[in-house]
Amino acid sequence: MDRKDFQQLFTDFVLEHKENIYRLAYSYVRHQQNALDIVQDAIQKAWLKQNTLANPESIKSWFYRIVVNTSLDFLRREKKIQWVSDEEIGMTATRTYDLARELDLERALEALPQPLSEIIVLRFFEDLKLEEIAAILDLPLSTVKSRLYKGLKVLRNLMDEGVKNG
Repeated sequence: MDRKDFQQLFTDFVLEHKENIYRLAYSYVRHQQNALDIVQDAIQKAWLKQNTLANPESIKSWFYRIVVNTSLDFLRREKKIQWVSDEEIGMTATRTYDLARELDLERALEALPQPLSEIIVLRFFEDLKLEEIAAILDLPLSTVKSRLYKGLKVLRNLMDEGVKNG
């Protein structure tokens, strides 16, 4: 693919999926500005590494992998917990669904080990197929399936404990 074709394909992809890309970064760092920085860094990295996209049909998994790796790099550099700000809670409170239930789910997801939570986020919040998740995380499909099953089981237990204690 020549440079001009890539530029058009990539620009269209980012514009069409910008909310999903942001949510993916946010699911790792839990901070609005850091997620925006990660998205910007990932776009820059993808732009510079455009020659590594072998198949235009795989742009989603290719770019999501860059976002995931950029997020993990950020977390390794920061090595600290990101708390949800009052402003973000206020923005969430304007939604029409049960805020308490969402916060319980968010806390339970944060309590999961990262290898389990990232697969749940990619599968259910980003609506990716298991094959796409395997490609993004560079894992065998069987590993993705087992982590998803284990993560859902642990998540269910955490949520049940929250209901009993709350």
